[in-house]
Amino acid sequence: MRKTYEEQLETLHVELIQMGALCERAISATVKTLLVNNEALIKEVAHLEQDVDQKERDIEALCMKMLLRQQPVAGDLRLISAALRMISDMERIGDQAFDIVDITKHLKNKEIFDELPMKDMAEATIRMVTDSVDSFVRRDIDLARKVMEADDFVDGKFQQIKDQIINLLHAHPEESGSCMDLLMVAKYYERIGDHAVNIAEWVEYSITGERAGDNE
Repeated sequence: MRKTYEEQLETLHVELIQMGALCERAISATVKTLLVNNEALIKEVAHLEQDVDQKERDIEALCMKMLLRQQPVAGDLRLISAALRMISDMERIGDQAFDIVDITKHLKNKEIFDELPMKDMAEATIRMVTDSVDSFVRRDIDLARKVMEADDFVDGKFQQIKDQIINLLHAHPEESGSCMDLLMVAKYYERIGDHAVNIAEWVEYSITGERAGDNE
C-alpha cells in the first residue's frame, strides 16, 4: 500500500509541476499581448486556461483517490489537503491570465505600457508561481517563505504603477480608458502574486501543520 502511495505522490508532483508550468506560460503570454495585438497569443492563453482547468480536475481526482484508498496518516493528509488548495489557486491564476488578455484586446494605446514597470511585475509573479510549486515538490519551507517575502516587491510595483497612472491621467486625460485598463491589468498581476503566496502558505502548512495566513 505504501509503495502505491509513493507512486501516486510522484504522479501528484509531476502533475503539479505541469500545472504550474501552464500558469507560467499563460502569464508570459499576457506580457506579449500587452506589447502587440496578436490573435494567436490571445487564443494560446485561452487554450492554456482550459488546460489549467483540466489539470485541476485531474489532480483533484488523483487526490481523492489517494484519500479514499490509501487512508493517509496525519502528515500525508496535510500534504494531500494542501495540494487540493494549491490547485484552486493555480486555477484562479489561469483565469486571471485570461482576464488580462481579454483587456488587452480592447487596449487602444499600448504605448502607455512602455512607461510602466508592468513587465517587471509580471516576471516577479512568474518566479513566485514557479518557486511556490517547487517548494511543495522539494518540501522546502525556506523557498516557500521566500515566495511570501517576494509579495512585497509585487505590491510595491503595483503601487508604483498606480501612482504613475494617476500622473498620466492628469497629463493625458484623453487616455483615461487605456490608463484604467492598464490599472486593471496591474491589479490582476497583483492578485496572481497573492495566489502564489497562498500556495506557499499551504506548502508551509503541509510541512509544519501551521499556515502563516491563519495567524493574520
